[in-house]
Amino acid sequence: MGLFDGDGDEYEKLPHGSVVTHMTAGAIAGTAEHCVMYPLDSVKTRMQSLTPSPSAEGRSVMNTLTQMVRTEGVFRPVRGMSAVMIGAGPAHAMYFSCYERIKEALANPRVPASSYYNNFVYGAAGCLATVFHDGVMTPADVVKQRMQMYNSPYKSCWDCVRKTYQAEGYRAFYRSYTTQLSMNIPFQSIHFMVYEGMQTLTNNDRHYNPKAHMVSGAMAGAVAAAITTPLDVCKTLLNTQERATLNSLGRSQISGLAIAFRTVYQLGGPRGYFQVSVKSCQ
Repeated sequence: MGLFDGDGDEYEKLPHGSVVTHMTAGAIAGTAEHCVMYPLDSVKTRMQSLTPSPSAEGRSVMNTLTQMVRTEGVFRPVRGMSAVMIGAGPAHAMYFSCYERIKEALANPRVPASSYYNNFVYGAAGCLATVFHDGVMTPADVVKQRMQMYNSPYKSCWDCVRKTYQAEGYRAFYRSYTTQLSMNIPFQSIHFMVYEGMQTLTNNDRHYNPKAHMVSGAMAGAVAAAITTPLDVCKTLLNTQERATLNSLGRSQISGLAIAFRTVYQLGGPRGYFQVSVKSCQ
């Protein structure tokens, strides 16, 4: 017998905090995650560019990171991090508080937490929370990725916000919102399915097991990221609106997921959708 008597997932039976607790914990965890992974996120953005930089073209992730530091300075991989620090806290606070409240409202406490019904509730809660999370995080992603690009013309995050608004209006900050949702909602669904499948293999009794949770979470994140990489590449294109790419196409801007998909294929072929499989989570 584990920590608790009765059926169900012991982890789900651990005490739940208030909305403020979930928001605070989510904000701290989300900001820390984004900051720790930010150098790799910069590499991902650089490698997904349809106008590759000398540091990214034909190189691996670690080689690209090394070349960025060598040719552009030691702080280049973290340029634009302040946008993430400002956006990730509120976005993740919104995500975790919404997730917990939706889950508590819809989950059935009279059946095991690992039941099919409750698994569906957790997945649906994650998807709905993602809508709110992306509404807050998408503008920060736009600024972040424009700062991460090779030869970025912006001096600071605020300079990027100001010049982007002056040149393209407020819609520039939400041009990739539907693409972000199109990527993150399947990502969450795949993530939950793989996670639950891995839990069946590594923790079938559903006892509180940090090692099993970590292994299952890592595998779920890797599989979901790989499957949704084409959408991530399209999101990068919509966010950055790279001048060299637009000039080569004779366009003033690229809007919409369908056009982004065609543009990626036109410039990179099928391989263009899988230029890198490194994802920063959200």
